[in-house]
Amino acid sequence: MAQQMKLIAGCYEQIVFGYRVQTGEVKWTSEADFTHHAHTASLSAVAVNDRYIATGSKDETIQLYDIKKRVEHGSLLHHDGTISCLEFYGRTHLLSGGEDGLICVWNTKKWECLKSIRAHKGHVTSLSVHPSGKIALSVGTDKTLRTWNLIDGRSAFIKNIKQNAHIVMWSPAGERYVVVVNEKMDIYNLETALVTGTISNKKRISSIRFITNTIVVVAGDEETVRLYDTDSLKCLCEFKAHENRVKAIYSITVGETLVLVTASSDGYIKMWKLDPEKIQDTPALLGEVNTSARLTCLGVWQASPVESSQQVEAEAACYQAQEDANKLVRTKKVEFVEGNTSTKKRKAEETRKKKKQKSE
Repeated sequence: MAQQMKLIAGCYEQIVFGYRVQTGEVKWTSEADFTHHAHTASLSAVAVNDRYIATGSKDETIQLYDIKKRVEHGSLLHHDGTISCLEFYGRTHLLSGGEDGLICVWNTKKWECLKSIRAHKGHVTSLSVHPSGKIALSVGTDKTLRTWNLIDGRSAFIKNIKQNAHIVMWSPAGERYVVVVNEKMDIYNLETALVTGTISNKKRISSIRFITNTIVVVAGDEETVRLYDTDSLKCLCEFKAHENRVKAIYSITVGETLVLVTASSDGYIKMWKLDPEKIQDTPALLGEVNTSARLTCLGVWQASPVESSQQVEAEAACYQAQEDANKLVRTKKVEFVEGNTSTKKRKAEETRKKKKQKSE
């Protein structure tokens, strides 16, 4: 059963693009679904859950879009400066970080700012919520890595990393996390809070994504994407993904298929099929779409399996109803009515008028 999926991308041109994906056995196609132009400056961050798209911009606002109702849902105005990072925690909360040094925790029911944390003396460059939802990590331009207790909004731990990190991310199981400084990625153990290894990419890292608890996909200021093992620290696979530098990556599971999505400065969004059993093999290109824009950030929306099932059933019921109606028309058991006059009566009236005109 097909699961509904949409590609979401932000760009320098202030627009959010949405593309509906049609999955196939070999090739996937994408068609334009919506555009959302609510910002007055380039987009810097995007986050997606099963109901909303949240976008951050250099215009200092967070804009919300209800993807189910396909309408704007308002703005969040608390930060003073560029919104640098956004992350949903399930359906209940959104976290935002900005150049003002704040981390804000938002309730997604009433969209109230539950907590406003003075997180860093400089900019907040990245944040990541632990799978438990109880703690979060953040890095900033004050050269610190900070751990936050999200229950009370207080700092639990501060580590001086001596450099300005621009990415921090938990692994899916939450047993480790990575901190990125330029082209280097340090792997930390949760229990010891110590670095267990360092991976060096060839270019400055722009985006990362865990696809398993140990394997991380890395994109940098180049056309190549690499897959690294955070245990062995070895590069498992590398492939040319775009003609220009890769700005953002995202990974999802559709059915039993592991999919990597990449977005580039060349305007293309591409979908790649990864085989966890043959991770050293170059991923197969499933499909691509040209946005003709300078992309900056990327997200993927997926309907929940229950909603996908209901949508398929609704479409099937609608199709069957149409077929039943057509069958009744063909057997002349029913005729379509236009206004208050049936089609048969209208045609008879037209024939009568023509005969009258000829006789005159």
